[in-house]
Amino acid sequence: MLKQTEGSRGVAEAVALCRPEVICAYPISPQTHIVEALGEAVKSGALAPCEFINVESEFAAMSVAIGASAAGARAYTATASQGLLYMVEAMFNASGLGLPIVMTVANRAIGAPINIWNDHSDSMSQRDCGWIQLFAENNQEALDLHIQAFRLGEELSLPVMVCMDGFILTHATERLDLPTAEQVDAYLPPYEPRQVLDPKDPVSIGAMVGPEAFTEVRYLAHAKQMQALELIPQHAAEFLQIFGRDSGGLVRTYRTQDAETIVVALGSVLGTIKDTVDEMREQGHKIGVLGIVSFRPFPLAEVRRILRHATRVVVLEKSLAVGIGGIVSANVRMALSGVHLHGYTVIAGLGGRPITRKSLHKLFREAERDELQQLTFLDLDWDIVHRELEREKQKRRSGPIAENILRDVGTVAARAV
Repeated sequence: MLKQTEGSRGVAEAVALCRPEVICAYPISPQTHIVEALGEAVKSGALAPCEFINVESEFAAMSVAIGASAAGARAYTATASQGLLYMVEAMFNASGLGLPIVMTVANRAIGAPINIWNDHSDSMSQRDCGWIQLFAENNQEALDLHIQAFRLGEELSLPVMVCMDGFILTHATERLDLPTAEQVDAYLPPYEPRQVLDPKDPVSIGAMVGPEAFTEVRYLAHAKQMQALELIPQHAAEFLQIFGRDSGGLVRTYRTQDAETIVVALGSVLGTIKDTVDEMREQGHKIGVLGIVSFRPFPLAEVRRILRHATRVVVLEKSLAVGIGGIVSANVRMALSGVHLHGYTVIAGLGGRPITRKSLHKLFREAERDELQQLTFLDLDWDIVHRELEREKQKRRSGPIAENILRDVGTVAARAV
């Protein structure tokens, strides 16, 4: 059914069709509209049987999800940014216990300084916590990936986060193809947990494991992620058969077949990159796009297969590993070990800074001429940076960096002399 709706509302409707039995949530922008809509559905009886639990923190939200899932309920929650960081201890518990919780991460920058706009710093900070991570390019894919996430997580008994760009997707209103309950039921079987707490057969979970077995436990978590590399494409193919949409999978390619330059990225920026690539193709440039859908597990073999015949690869990512540079690009380099080509990391869109076609045209042309630095910051204002570095050199108590820069750019009033 075609419907003009906000991305968050579309995701909420898709999650409701998956029939979760426990939804626990704590509000934080920009994910709040998702759980608000689900709360309305539970209150009205449209989503039943389901218990909606208002908790006092994000840590509590994940703790409740763990308890619900361990007791045999299909569990869902959502968060973003600082909220995700507040969950961290419990997130490791969820994956370590092998509980198939599904969570939406409405990607948002991490402070300090405070920033509510989109980048991928939050989910990237949790790339090694044991959760499957799927990134949506648009709202239709965000909706579809949630349905696939429940199927994947429950088959493997692993938690899955579906990452969608905060505000850019969550608050964008567009036409979405909403599935029917019959379609979702045909794709997603009733929840049969692989493990469940039972009073008739009491066991301890999450108990102490010493050196004699801890490595094996961690390896088996890794082995499940490797199984996901096989299941994700299979589930996407079955999704296509039932819903009529090619959505999900490990990666998505665009005009890569004869490309000499391939741009790698995740999330909503792929749309802008594709538009730029179309314009450059019309001018004779051999350039294409590789979108990563499954960041964890990372599809090393698929990435290598697609990129190995390119002349150069530009990895554009909306996160920064301070002190080293790229996060996604480190994984791409691993996939290309032994393959000789020009590789560039571009940090862009931090804190919601616009990534424009004009800037991308300039960037990609420089890449084609192999004039890029291996680590490039798109649209960085070097004058502002050098001014602050000089200020710190001249005066030890130079003040907070963020506030100094805001004064330099005129966002706040200058300090009175």
